[in-house]
Amino acid sequence: MANYQEILAARLSEKRYLHSLGVAGTAARLASKNKVDPEQARLAGLLHDYARDLPPGELLTLAAGAGLITCELERRLPILLHGPVGALLIKQDLGIKDRAVLQAVARHTVGAVAMTALDKIIYLADVIEPERRFPGVEELRRLAAADLNAALLKAFETSILYLVGKGQPLHPVTIEARNYLLLSGQEETSV
Repeated sequence: MANYQEILAARLSEKRYLHSLGVAGTAARLASKNKVDPEQARLAGLLHDYARDLPPGELLTLAAGAGLITCELERRLPILLHGPVGALLIKQDLGIKDRAVLQAVARHTVGAVAMTALDKIIYLADVIEPERRFPGVEELRRLAAADLNAALLKAFETSILYLVGKGQPLHPVTIEARNYLLLSGQEETSV
């Protein structure tokens, strides 16, 4: 893990590097509470922003070349691609082949339908790591300690409301992921 820290320290801004360390620690703690491998979570948390500091044009070029673009919004806002591009690059650059780690890194930006426990942990750890400061973060931290699904649903809703409030577009996958999570928690009723 120390070698990855050196690579990240050289690759990321100091602020983003420190954020990645916070996400790694938060992810490991959440994993331990949720019967997920804490070292796997620590690694995914550490590397989740591997591509975050790449210029938008480079993100777009790498994503297009690998067939990672899923909608027009990603072309217009390439920063949304830093998760999938990061997964691609940590596989290529660092030789990491753990599919669960790669998937969690890829999904941490906008979420996904039917997220695994590790996916949820990395998404949430990114949102609630110790240096995060925004209205509602303490509630999210409490929820994450008690119930990953409830915390994830609240995190999606917080993100959606924030973006709507700023007049920003919503990624369709985030909406689908929120709806999936919301509906999967409800029992089907027959008419």
